[in-house]
Amino acid sequence: MTRCAVFGTGSWGTAFAMVLADAGCEVVLWGRRKELVEAIDRTHENPDYLPGIELPARVRATTDAAEALAGADFAVLAVPSQTLRANLAAWAPLIEPQTVLVSLMKGIELGTAERMSEVIQEVAGVGPERVAVVSGPNLAMEIARRQPAASVVACTDEAVAQRFQKACHTPYFRPYTNTDVVGCELGGAVKNVIGLAVGMAAGMGLGDNTKATLITRGLAETTRLGLALGADAHTFAGLAGMGDLVATCSSPLSRNNTFGMNLGRGMTLEETVAATRQTAEGVKSCESVLDLARRNGVDMPIVQAVVDVVHNGRPTQEVLAGLMARSAKPERR
Repeated sequence: MTRCAVFGTGSWGTAFAMVLADAGCEVVLWGRRKELVEAIDRTHENPDYLPGIELPARVRATTDAAEALAGADFAVLAVPSQTLRANLAAWAPLIEPQTVLVSLMKGIELGTAERMSEVIQEVAGVGPERVAVVSGPNLAMEIARRQPAASVVACTDEAVAQRFQKACHTPYFRPYTNTDVVGCELGGAVKNVIGLAVGMAAGMGLGDNTKATLITRGLAETTRLGLALGADAHTFAGLAGMGDLVATCSSPLSRNNTFGMNLGRGMTLEETVAATRQTAEGVKSCESVLDLARRNGVDMPIVQAVVDVVHNGRPTQEVLAGLMARSAKPERR
């Protein structure tokens, strides 16, 4: 039986642990908080993040990273992206030679502008063939309710991607494979930032034309950055690109969309953070995405606009007016 360790007891980590168990894997879910881990083991439910969802018997929880990693074929990482480096540094000595590291995280690291797979390779000292990425339209609560969804498993080694594809394939969760790790990661990271922008527009009371414009031009920005970094343009038309972007920008279950909506309604950053229970990755990643774009000479005006609102304190109306006042140009640029 395939053995999987899942690090992170938030909504997505817990939901994905359920997917793996439903696919026939033995799953150990690692969490930092002893009281939550004990509750998961005792009730087969995550009361903090997925209340009312019964977890399969094949899922058990622990606070002991060594116990979780013992004999693991796959170690699935579902912690906030900006905490990955510190967490993985503690776990790396416990990782066994056969274990493939799988990233569920959708962010770019502040300071280094590195993608999550790059951080994993650097900190764990493994090659790209031992790192896979899962990305796509994966709203955790819908998957926890076993509603049909698809995703992408990306790895530079297609055989590794196929192995993990088999490990997480269920009647309701359909994974496809891809070798374009760069494109899949960028699609997942940038869509969080565009989700903030669309949320802001909705909070300001703007309509579907505005939202569609932000989604489409946001995808154009993402594709420009991806091409500069060697990604395949086709990836951005797929599940890890357009698919994930549409889900994030259109669902009230999206943390980034909801966060942006609160900002658009006039809440301050501090008020919005206080009202948000879980991490909205785009809030921090907007700065690192912009940093990555600047390092590669890529223009990303929507990402810049989000940074201006979230971190530079500019009013949403003023930023929107600035976007609309940009000089006219051909659509393909």
